[in-house]
Amino acid sequence: MLDILFIRENAELVAEKSKQKGYEVDIPRLLEIDDWRRDLLVQKDEKRRQINEHAGLFKSTKGPISDENITKGRALKTELTEIESKLDPIEREFETLLKKVPNMPSDDVPVGASEDENLVTKEWGNKPDFDFEAKSHWEIAEARGWIDKERAAKVTGSRFVYLKGDLVKLQLALIQFVVNTLTDEEELKKIIQQFKLEDVSSKPFIPVLPPLMIRTEVFDAMDRLEPREERYKVGSEEDNLWLQGSAEHTLGPMHMNEILDLADLPLRFLGYATSFRREAGTYGKDTEGIIRMHQFDKLEMESFVNPEGGLSEHLFFVAIQEYLMQQLNIPYHVLLKCTADIGKPNARGVDLEAWLPGHGRYLETHTADFMTDYQARRLNTRAKLVNSGGEYNTAKFPTNFVHTNDATAFAMGRALVAIIENYQEANGKVGIPQVLRQYMGGQLTI
Repeated sequence: MLDILFIRENAELVAEKSKQKGYEVDIPRLLEIDDWRRDLLVQKDEKRRQINEHAGLFKSTKGPISDENITKGRALKTELTEIESKLDPIEREFETLLKKVPNMPSDDVPVGASEDENLVTKEWGNKPDFDFEAKSHWEIAEARGWIDKERAAKVTGSRFVYLKGDLVKLQLALIQFVVNTLTDEEELKKIIQQFKLEDVSSKPFIPVLPPLMIRTEVFDAMDRLEPREERYKVGSEEDNLWLQGSAEHTLGPMHMNEILDLADLPLRFLGYATSFRREAGTYGKDTEGIIRMHQFDKLEMESFVNPEGGLSEHLFFVAIQEYLMQQLNIPYHVLLKCTADIGKPNARGVDLEAWLPGHGRYLETHTADFMTDYQARRLNTRAKLVNSGGEYNTAKFPTNFVHTNDATAFAMGRALVAIIENYQEANGKVGIPQVLRQYMGGQLTI
């Protein structure tokens, strides 16, 4: 969430930027409630001071305590209880209103009302020019026996699949390629140099197999619980658990309520998880194949950094995404997402979309989210923050909340779709990208 001091000092700006992101927030009511809240907090502190002062008189008094002093002590405690009873609902409304305020978009985020107004900033690669009619991934995969949605539907219903044979081997090869790349400092140095990034650490990622479930209050603290209609609630109300929708949902809260050692920053994690999403509102879209599934596998990047490095880390994550796609030689373009599409906790968002010859269109395969300290403030994840000179920078960073980033390394299903369609051959086989062949025993096609 945003710092209430920032909102108070920039009320009109916050209201305007919130509206650009599609959120109607009642800033005047929030500030009014905050006034009441602050006044009651002052009264509460003053009453506690009076109680402590009165208790000190008891300790210094020799002999029996007078009835008058006993009555006064009880009266002070009653008054404190009355103040707290007024404060409790005010605090609840304050927190509710504050949580409704989205993160502020970065200055370079284009203002737009829908994803149609996202801005293409880069195109890379040559679209394949086949001497045959390109097929869709599902035509190829079903013919080769790699995907079986019909039998999956008998077991679990629609939008689930059995993935089989060589396609499973290809997914495992893709996982190994990404893990090896992101845990190799020399590879990360190469990416930093290729994309001409500055002030970015080459510290490797730590591979993680995260929990697949998350408690309601933690999901809410991540600000990723909504829209709930896209989430799967599991067990009873007592269990209080949801299936995560992406690995960062359980990577982000790892250091909730912790103060991180500055020497450990940046902390980078590469999480692999089977994720779950209802895909509510998408019925009729991409029903063939494995693009929009209720269950899917993802490799996700997450990091915690000093605020001075927050944006640079975001750009580094985008560079990693581009590098991985270039290594696979998959044509793609880069989108700078507009205000309405970047998401509530995001200050900036970037998508990569792969070209699909069989569809004749681009498909989102990656997204990169920069949250500034918005998530960290909700999660209470802090560190002793310093500037580039090694001293605590109270002018630029008055709080000590870290900045967080998350980004897709690969959404497995969509990566497989892109490989199948771009590497298809006239005989129905699919070529294996050169960078993956070492993980497939030298195999050239599947």
